[in-house]
Amino acid sequence: MGNIKEPKGVDFIIASEPLTDKARKEISEFVRNYKAKAVSKKKKSSAISKQLKAAHA
Repeated sequence: MGNIKEPKGVDFIIASEPLTDKARKEISEFVRNYKAKAVSKKKKSSAISKQLKAAHA
């Protein structure tokens, strides 16, 4: 796969606007909740696996 060359007069660089404090807090809260759910799912999955192994032993 080769590099994509910019056509003359076209700029592929996108400058996004900085996040507001409200947006930054919302993103942080979302990430915090997502990680908490992932950890609880992992613990739940681990507990179920242990129960299944114990039942088949």
